[in-house]
Amino acid sequence: MAKSASRTKETAGRVADNRKAFHNYYIEETLEAGVQLSGTEVRSAREGGVNLTDSYVRIDKGEAWLIGSRFSPYPPAGQNNHEPDRERKLLLHRRQIDRLAGRVKLEGYSLVVTKIYFDAGGRLKAEVGLAKGKKQHDKRATERDKDAKREIARAMRRRG
Repeated sequence: MAKSASRTKETAGRVADNRKAFHNYYIEETLEAGVQLSGTEVRSAREGGVNLTDSYVRIDKGEAWLIGSRFSPYPPAGQNNHEPDRERKLLLHRRQIDRLAGRVKLEGYSLVVTKIYFDAGGRLKAEVGLAKGKKQHDKRATERDKDAKREIARAMRRRG
């Protein structure tokens, strides 16, 4: 049975962002990965019950795992609910995992999840970022640049 166009349209969209990742890291490259979930986790995500704060990706024995994310319990599931803080497997190709593992190990990068969203087909995807940590003075400089751009935009609006 084919999915209707309205169903895919309403399920496509962002579920959760990890804005803290952009504050703490330089995100140099992003990659889309599927997430292996149980049924109640998908329902919870559709309701927006996902928290990505302090989440990251660990590569262990040739598999990528999403660590530190929280999928809130889905109330109608009752006692058949999922564990909110469990590790979830990310679905990536072997070559992608090997390349990411090499960059993390040799070049000192970190793997962070920047956002979780539903694609046009209604599948939950995670955007994984290859990240380099920012120093404290880099964070201050980024904040200073953001404030300057905001002031310029405000002045341009006033000038009309």
